[in-house]
Amino acid sequence: MPTRRSVIAALLGGGVGAATLTDARGYLDRFAPLSGDAWGAATAETRDRVATPYGRATVRYDDAGVPTVEGDDELSLYFAVGYVHAADRLFEMDLIRRRMRGTLSAAVGERTVESDRFHAQMDFLGAAEASWRAVEDTPTGEAMRAYAAGVEAQRTSEPLPLEFRLLDYEPAAWTPVDSMLVEKQISWGLTGSFRSLRRSVAADALGEPAAATLYPERIDHDVPILREEAAAGADGTGEGSAPDDSGGSGLASLSAWLADFESEPGIGSNSWLVSGEHTASSRPLLANDPHLNLMAPPVWYQMYQRRPGMRVRGVTFPGVPFVVIGENDAGAWGFTNAGADVLDTYTYETRDGEYRDGDEWRAFETEERTIEVAGGDDRTVTVRKSVHGPVLEREGRRVGVAWTGLQASRTAIAVHELDRSQGREAALAALSKFDTPTQNAVYADRDGNTAYWVTGLIPVRESGGDDGDGTSGEANGESVRGDRVFDGSAREGEWPGYEPYGDPDFETGWIPFDEKPGVRDPDYLATANQRIVDGPDRYLGEGYAAPFRARRIYDLLDERAASDDPFDFDYVRRVQRDVADERARSFVPAIRDAREAMDDAARAAADRLEGWDYRMDRDSRAALVFELFVGHYRERVFDPVFESTGLDESHYPNDWVLLTLGPESPWFTDPPAQGVDSRSRDDLIAAAMADAVAEVDAEGYETYGDYNRTAIDHPFDLGFLNYPRLPTDGSPATVRNFRKESAVGSSFRLLARFDGEPSLGMIPGGNDGEYFSDHYSDLLEAWADGEYRPLVATVDGDPEIRFDPDDSTGADGGANDE
Repeated sequence: MPTRRSVIAALLGGGVGAATLTDARGYLDRFAPLSGDAWGAATAETRDRVATPYGRATVRYDDAGVPTVEGDDELSLYFAVGYVHAADRLFEMDLIRRRMRGTLSAAVGERTVESDRFHAQMDFLGAAEASWRAVEDTPTGEAMRAYAAGVEAQRTSEPLPLEFRLLDYEPAAWTPVDSMLVEKQISWGLTGSFRSLRRSVAADALGEPAAATLYPERIDHDVPILREEAAAGADGTGEGSAPDDSGGSGLASLSAWLADFESEPGIGSNSWLVSGEHTASSRPLLANDPHLNLMAPPVWYQMYQRRPGMRVRGVTFPGVPFVVIGENDAGAWGFTNAGADVLDTYTYETRDGEYRDGDEWRAFETEERTIEVAGGDDRTVTVRKSVHGPVLEREGRRVGVAWTGLQASRTAIAVHELDRSQGREAALAALSKFDTPTQNAVYADRDGNTAYWVTGLIPVRESGGDDGDGTSGEANGESVRGDRVFDGSAREGEWPGYEPYGDPDFETGWIPFDEKPGVRDPDYLATANQRIVDGPDRYLGEGYAAPFRARRIYDLLDERAASDDPFDFDYVRRVQRDVADERARSFVPAIRDAREAMDDAARAAADRLEGWDYRMDRDSRAALVFELFVGHYRERVFDPVFESTGLDESHYPNDWVLLTLGPESPWFTDPPAQGVDSRSRDDLIAAAMADAVAEVDAEGYETYGDYNRTAIDHPFDLGFLNYPRLPTDGSPATVRNFRKESAVGSSFRLLARFDGEPSLGMIPGGNDGEYFSDHYSDLLEAWADGEYRPLVATVDGDPEIRFDPDDSTGADGGANDE
């Protein structure tokens, strides 16, 4: 029989195989009613009275398991929030901190050793400790200490969740540093991109012209976020030195390894604002749906928090006490990824454990760490650091890494202040401290004020110093782009003000908040991770999303604005649920033009696209054909070239690049690889359509919903812990976003209004991470059907949990007979 860890240690380290329910049959006795220890954990009654070192607090749950937590003051509130998070999501919280600390294998075993190796080398723990030092003596630090105390009160007094029993370990005490690790994990998941390294590897393998095609410096479209030149602040692409391909040589294996641990390609979000001048209610409207990993339980935890002077509702990250996206009595806010380039890589000239830094040689800061492996041999990993931060190594090749999240961050303070903000200017002041990750923030309030602003530390890179041969490098102080691998020994691409694992100089080396792209009171505005603004002035980034979602949102907003009908709540809800695919609108004509190259079956499938409205509806056969076609077309176009040059699918460009390659593109007429002959685009389209037809037949699909089913899984990926598979609408390119292949999509949907009616929200699953709970997956079907729930706090009825000062509940904090 396989060991417990070999059965359930799946998907924790990234890209590993899944366990099956059949493999777990040996553990089913744990679920025996009234006898198994898992059943005991499920049926244990949570105490209704809890001792607290702070003031009184109460918790009431609504019919979907969403709690309203109310405290006499801030500290009593956040103690109770910590208790509730631990009660519903303790394993998820422990999993995140283990991943970021590089200690998953101590609980899971061999499968996560590479994950632990990467996370130990990055030393996210050191960065989290730096952030805690920056926060601990502030009111936010006090709130986070109270939160950690609440987590500990629950962890030490209640039965552990099922997953701990299956893995047979107990979680360590929760600390504020662990909350900072959660923040680092969020930031890394959104901005931890090695795109520049991949580009350099591609340039080395294919040549600079081909790499420029795969990773264009600018995606040519007409729907930036800020469409008017009058918008304030920096712009989206910037001037500076052109990228080169000198850094890629020999780094392919390192780049491929790092691809398993960087932010998910295509991670993004939507948001939009409409001014009250254009709405039926004369009040602004705000929408936001962040597209993050879909998992069981969801990445977000929905709740309502109340104390005198503050009432906030929305979603939190388990492990962090504050509401990140939502609304209070003054206003509402949301975030999308800004696409800013906040990570650079550096190569070095080295000798005998030293590296050259300008005109001097430095020893790498080196530490040996042990990766404990349950059921296997422990590993030793060497953690090296340079002046830029961690040094990552694979097969004798190494790069230094600078990332804004490796230094102290004030983001916890920013979100804490945002929850308490009483209007637009207070919200913007809070957002000015939102150091990581870089985001597009949207805000609207009850007084009719709105705003959009880019947040986060964005480095102003400078190059200069000595090249090591007596000649000078690039002129000192010259601002350069960040879309290449830098020569760290020549001091290229330096970040003034940056201090890895320490306190940055917030006044030096970063684009000032007031100079970042932003605008107050736009008529309407939409963000979908596209280029931020035209008219280059300063380099922000180059890893923006394809503009399909942005184009569709702006088309719908423009259409309404040009009509005689004002915007209303129903219309913004319609926009958020829209499933028209702009990829299809732009490329179906090319498919029709290639019909003569197709066989009969492929031609019949292409004919289904005639007259199609381009909507990715679950009951559509045309949507099924098109989505499968795109995947096969991508493979037909790129795989022959990639396979002949040693590149893998991590180097795929986005679908805008794929679908805008014209018939005369060198990718067809002169492929950039030996042994790959010229290919007709029509022939590749025809072959891809034949592939799609073959897949439809092999899988027995009838409609798009047969293929496009939710695949939202628990990290263990055991059948009984995974969510049900349900048909749903949407695609990777639609506003209502769902990406089946990568399990990414709308992780929370917010529609905020200020007309006296409640705002709406929805998460993709259940609020409670306990498998036996009625609220483990109860919201999944409603989410899959595009439904919402009102954001209304529960204030009536007796509380399920009361938190009383120690002297009112007894020394052990147990149940009180009152």
